[in-house]
Amino acid sequence: MGKRDKKPEPPAPAAPFNNPFASLGLQREALPPGPAPSPSKAETEAPKGPARAVVRLERKGRGGKEVTVVEQLGLPGAQMEAWLKALKGSLGCGGTVEGDTLVLQGDQRERLPSLLEARGVRRVSVG
Repeated sequence: MGKRDKKPEPPAPAAPFNNPFASLGLQREALPPGPAPSPSKAETEAPKGPARAVVRLERKGRGGKEVTVVEQLGLPGAQMEAWLKALKGSLGCGGTVEGDTLVLQGDQRERLPSLLEARGVRRVSVG
C-alpha cells in the first residue's frame, strides 16, 4: 500500500470547552437594574457654528474652471481645515483654504447650503 491508499483517520473527539464564566450567566437575573440612559450632550444641543456664510460661484482667474467659494464663516484656521475636509468628503470634490475662504471644486451651490446648515450655520446666502 502506498501513501495515497491510506484511509484518513477520523478526528479525535474534542475535549469539552471549559468556560469559567458560564455560571455567571445564570445569575444575570439577580443583578439590580442599571441606571437609566441619559441623553448625550450631542443629542440635546444643536451644533453651534458660524452665524452666516456666503456661497458663490467663481470662474475668473481660475483658467475657466468653476469653483464654489464659501466666505464669511469667521472660523479659526484649524477649524477651517476640519470643515473643509468634512465638506470635501460629503460633496466628493477637491478643495482648499484660501485666506479666510473655503474654495471647493465645481458648482456646489445646490448641495452646499444643506450641508452648512447641518454643521450649524444659521444663515446661508447663495449668490
